[in-house]
Amino acid sequence: MTAPLTDRYAVTHRLYPYRRSADQDAAEPARHPVVVVGGGPVGLVTALDLGLKGHRVVLLDDHEGVGTGSRAICFSKRTLEICHRLGAGEQMLDKGVVWSRGRVFHDRDEIYAFDLLPEAGHRHPAFINLSQIDFERFLAEAIARANAEGAQIELRGRNRVDAVDPRADGVSFDVMTPEGPYQMEADWLIACDGARSPVRDMLGLGFEGRVFEDNFLIADVRMTADFPTERWFWFEPWFKSGASALLHKQPDDIWRIDFQLGWDIDREEELKEDNVRARVDAMLGPDVAYKLDWTSIYTFQCRRMDAFVQGRVVFAGDSAHQVSPFGARGANSGVQDAENLAWRLDLILRGVAGETLMQGYNRERVMAADENILNSTRATDFLTPKSAVSRTFRDAVLHLASDHAFARPLVNSGRLSVPCVYGRLPGFGADALEGGPDRSRPGAPCPDAPRGEGYLLDGIGDGFQLLGINAFVPDAFDLDGIAVTGLQLEADADIKARYLGVADHAVYLIRPDQHVVARWPVYSAEAVIAAIRAHLGR
Repeated sequence: MTAPLTDRYAVTHRLYPYRRSADQDAAEPARHPVVVVGGGPVGLVTALDLGLKGHRVVLLDDHEGVGTGSRAICFSKRTLEICHRLGAGEQMLDKGVVWSRGRVFHDRDEIYAFDLLPEAGHRHPAFINLSQIDFERFLAEAIARANAEGAQIELRGRNRVDAVDPRADGVSFDVMTPEGPYQMEADWLIACDGARSPVRDMLGLGFEGRVFEDNFLIADVRMTADFPTERWFWFEPWFKSGASALLHKQPDDIWRIDFQLGWDIDREEELKEDNVRARVDAMLGPDVAYKLDWTSIYTFQCRRMDAFVQGRVVFAGDSAHQVSPFGARGANSGVQDAENLAWRLDLILRGVAGETLMQGYNRERVMAADENILNSTRATDFLTPKSAVSRTFRDAVLHLASDHAFARPLVNSGRLSVPCVYGRLPGFGADALEGGPDRSRPGAPCPDAPRGEGYLLDGIGDGFQLLGINAFVPDAFDLDGIAVTGLQLEADADIKARYLGVADHAVYLIRPDQHVVARWPVYSAEAVIAAIRAHLGR
């Protein structure tokens, strides 16, 4: 018999304290359109996105909010754009530490520096550093604001899913609370319950990939320091605290430090405060005062499920795929999972698309996971060469990079997260805009640009959109129950660079998650209708 929840589930930041729900007193299991399992970044974004689209959503989490430790800290431009659309981006940007510049060192020598967003005219920076605690808190606050305006998003803390029974028309599951068990049903169950996903285990589904033989010590250090707001990475650092090291600034005088320890270590010994302090002291110097805020040890793991859609159960985030932390791909790719599935499930729940639409989510996000796993694997192999030949190559690249520009692209301290471009997958129209910019090609997310007092993405809604640049598009029309709206604008220098290239005018078809479906030089109703139907598999 499964035991009731105990106080071991207490957390530091109680965003959704346990409250008894009406479902626990129902004579028969209550049925909901969507139930999300897991209250991390991915689960909260999924629930908020679907709730803002008008759907009733219940989120179940076995905790009551966020635990200790900053965990994920680097949130990308694309993630911020998604959160801004959902009503939480402004708070994140205000709180986060903005950065776009990184510096890479070998021993004491700087090899090179890079800028991830060298052009102006974007609302959001390349990255912010923000504790996952605050990221989740801002999402929970956005959910509360949405509910105050009529959304129906219910967050149930200390509600642990103990059994899952998938059926052809939905899912039945058992839930355990501090007051005992109850049963629920859902048309759709979205599993956002992490790398050790209980839902995945309950369904007997695999999670295959590589576990890399290395360990990394994380130390969140509270201090006042004069280091610039940059990503600093050392190969073979002069302070001899590990094979590599990473330093990042966070809000509230917290600094994230990573030390590469190697494989054959005593974890308990390494986590002792005196030993952690010895490594931090060697990096910062004996005269820097600091407080250890949080420490942990992790290993690199790169793996994924074979398929993220299992009937009416959909997996997102770490429950579906896992990558190494270097490159900031975990939470960022998970948030993109959430946005990708939310618009599809919206159309399915409203009855204007069939369930097969969710297979597009599977194709696209499996592709994104494979891309992230490839980049993470390459970074890990560069950080920890697996053979004498690999080490010789790595060391030669590091020695050459400080003086020779051709070697710098070969240095891999963790390729940083960028959104996946889906254009080669089914459903994306041929690129009919001759000379159009590569960054806005079919399959890519729309690049932002200044527009009046705001930004272009503010005018692109969360439905299907036609964007006419120096070109006619209709204001609106309905296609098989799907509303398509139009936006016309004249190109300035930024719009031209990001959407026209050498073309004089263009028409873009953009889907609800702001990815480009197709583009043409001029509007054609027949071409647009065909492209939408093809994208929806009709």
